[in-house]
Amino acid sequence: MRTELMRQLRGDEGVEPCAYQDSLGYWTIGTGRLVDRRRPGAGLRPVEMDFMLQNDIDDRINALGKRLPWFQDLDDARKGVLLNMSFQLGVDGLLGFHATLALLQRGDYEAAANNMLRSKWARQTPARALRLSEQVRTGVWQYAPGA
Repeated sequence: MRTELMRQLRGDEGVEPCAYQDSLGYWTIGTGRLVDRRRPGAGLRPVEMDFMLQNDIDDRINALGKRLPWFQDLDDARKGVLLNMSFQLGVDGLLGFHATLALLQRGDYEAAANNMLRSKWARQTPARALRLSEQVRTGVWQYAPGA
């Protein structure tokens, strides 16, 4: 039954990979998933948000592994910095940090951390940049307050 119902609902509700407004103007995603905060019960469950986040992390790990072969040689905390930055800047945006990436590849974490703090990115998001540069410097995970 589940397979038949899914086929039927995809035909009736549609399948949209991006947010769209339904016939009543409410924000919806996927196959009829109401996510408009104006409607009670709308939104994603925590397990669904975690599933999407895990998929996005996996995509970034694969992309960075292909574009930066030395990425796999970093410890997890420093890999985490590059993954975090790729969420904010995109993989191509992260790859624009030529000097910082070269310093990371050489293992000069102090210089890489200092270089991160001299960037436009650090001026735009200073708290995040300070945390992530400290993570590069020390190899110890840093978290935003409340995380």
